[in-house]
Amino acid sequence: MFLLLGGIVVLIATVVVFIGMLPRGGKLHRFADTEWEPYVGVAFCSATALGLTMTLSSILNMMG
Repeated sequence: MFLLLGGIVVLIATVVVFIGMLPRGGKLHRFADTEWEPYVGVAFCSATALGLTMTLSSILNMMG
């Protein structure tokens, strides 16, 4: 159960941070067009994969 809640928390945190980094008012985020831009993309992909893996692993453990 802890794994399921942890996965859901990671997914929610990823979505909140992603929405916070979206461009607003015609201005790009400060990481856009910098050397950090690819690392931010990798971090979002990793966080999404981690959250989904934790959630699905927990569901499979509950079923079996």
